[in-house]
Amino acid sequence: MVEVLHPSRVAIVIAAGGQGERMGGDKPARKLAGRSMLERAIDAAQTWGDTIAIAVREPGQAANSNLPVLLDGAENLGPISALASAFRFAIRQHCSHVLLVACDMPFLPRDLLPRLAAAIGDKGAALPVAEGHLQAMAGLWRAAPDQLAAFIAQGGRSLRRFAEAQEATEIQWPADGSGNAFEDIDDLAQLRDAEVRLNIAGQTACSP
Repeated sequence: MVEVLHPSRVAIVIAAGGQGERMGGDKPARKLAGRSMLERAIDAAQTWGDTIAIAVREPGQAANSNLPVLLDGAENLGPISALASAFRFAIRQHCSHVLLVACDMPFLPRDLLPRLAAAIGDKGAALPVAEGHLQAMAGLWRAAPDQLAAFIAQGGRSLRRFAEAQEATEIQWPADGSGNAFEDIDDLAQLRDAEVRLNIAGQTACSP
């Protein structure tokens, strides 16, 4: 019988190393409804656990946070470098798993970790599938630093390919009518749309 993963065994790592060139740079610091995207990601992470770190390309991308900062071990690897940093962090914190989330996904569901933890079993990863798309940047991974290092050494750069190698389980995520919970913000138009969506959600929450 496979033991159910307890959230206390999960390190939560926010990937905040994106350049954000399509929105003028410095994506983590970009304001969304009055708060930076990194601040919003930290708020979400704190609802899932206490072992939290931020993975970045350079320290300035997390300058205003007191959380541990994980620097990319190599340049030009893309998001998989954040997973490599996350695995090393998890091992140091005596955690068996990592929840890796991108800082530019402000609508992630609050039940993300519990649902993935309930589904991962003995698999190497559990990844949501929303609107037909696999969400590798909002996934739960079994910490496997040696396997990931070997994958990267062989030229691997794709999180999805690594997930396949780890026999990831895919979790179909139902729509709740409020929009795509896994929407990522890549340009200024999307940033404006996300702000409208957040404002509408806030008005709805305040309605009697």
